[in-house]
Amino acid sequence: MKHARPIRSDQNDGRVFIDMPDDAGNPCTACGACCAYFRVSFYCGELADGSGGIVPAELTRRISALLVCMQGTEKGRGRCIALRGELGQPGIACSIYAQRPTPCREFAPWLADGTPSPDCQRVRAFIGLPPLPPLPSLPPAGGGSDEGV
Repeated sequence: MKHARPIRSDQNDGRVFIDMPDDAGNPCTACGACCAYFRVSFYCGELADGSGGIVPAELTRRISALLVCMQGTEKGRGRCIALRGELGQPGIACSIYAQRPTPCREFAPWLADGTPSPDCQRVRAFIGLPPLPPLPSLPPAGGGSDEGV
């Protein structure tokens, strides 16, 4: 199976967002483990309640004066309220993917060098899924060799 490459988006403020293509090569569309394992906590400024954010406030719980988390993930190892489908099965998805919070945008199945993320591997194992293989190396930019440069 060919694996989809994450789409990296460097933000002006130094954050890096990861988007995965919505196709069969995206391992996330048959997993969902991270959404049912980690506490998804983030700054309340990301809420779409007048503060300029985009995350639906009604799907969150307040943790502190400045932090909220997605409902269901408050203590960790709880399923996010926005997750739809069965863990480890094709078709699992986030119902607010375009409005998901920063921790979800920054979590990627592979590291920048193409090796599988240890955190992703751990939660995949937790729900009984096999580990992800490393991504194959990309050819040099331009498709040619870099000899004689």
